[in-house]
Amino acid sequence: MSTLEIIGGAVLLAICLAIIVICLMQDQKSQDSMTAALTGASTDSFYGKNEGRTKEAILNKITRTLGIVLFIVVLAINIVPLFISK
Repeated sequence: MSTLEIIGGAVLLAICLAIIVICLMQDQKSQDSMTAALTGASTDSFYGKNEGRTKEAILNKITRTLGIVLFIVVLAINIVPLFISK
């Protein structure tokens, strides 16, 4: 194993742990959407009025960003050694 693979593995492990912790911090989504649609309940919510400023919105953005970073790091770990070894 090269040093790059070891560092990449450590970074992957850290990102995976961060994603797990952030996902566990998020509240569960309720499954009331069909009931609300049938009963005519209001869809106005605090989140709709405060786009992106709530705790949930921030956690969603961090989760999405970490997922993208995870994808890029996995690709880099698998592609970069092909060019370095030769």
